[in-house]
Amino acid sequence: MRKTAPQADMAAEAFRIGPPMRASRQKAGMTLQDVARLAGVSIGYLSLIERDQATPTLTTLDRIAQALGVGLDRFVVRPQPVECVTRAVERQRFHVGSDLLGYERVSAQFPGSELSSYVLTFAPGYRAEEVDHAGEEHVYILSGALELRLDGKVLRLSAGDSVHYQSTRSHALANPYETVAQVLWTGTHDIFAPRAEAKANGPAGGL
Repeated sequence: MRKTAPQADMAAEAFRIGPPMRASRQKAGMTLQDVARLAGVSIGYLSLIERDQATPTLTTLDRIAQALGVGLDRFVVRPQPVECVTRAVERQRFHVGSDLLGYERVSAQFPGSELSSYVLTFAPGYRAEEVDHAGEEHVYILSGALELRLDGKVLRLSAGDSVHYQSTRSHALANPYETVAQVLWTGTHDIFAPRAEAKANGPAGGL
């Protein structure tokens, strides 16, 4: 029997990523400084993530996982691959570390696919650290409002607005407002692709 949409929302999976991240770092005999340098994030931000006081994007989380020599699925359940059609009531929903940032995969996965697409839900107060990486991204605001910091300039985006940019530009999304915001995010490369394939295609882009 199919779940209704509200039931599917309740099935969203959330995990504390701080403890397993700290355990992985300690097992590898690495300091916060070691991991921060390899992952390209600040020591302070990494420390906040380990204490579950900051919610990283999947891109940042994947960089940290690579620095630690573990898979992304050490911190988040890998969405099940689908082909062609995804049904609204059946799509997997999940959170990263907290309920401030939710993901719903809406793209399919097949050999040779280059695009990855998610509906992202940003709770009030969410703020990401600025990142840059290979690829390109397109963000369409479905509801609410967000701020995008792009190359140091703050762009305020409301429902119906969209932005398309090279991911090599420094960027970060934040929701400083009092209402939840949802966006349709599309980027090149699949961050959940097998590590060998991801390396062949270059760094995963976005999120």
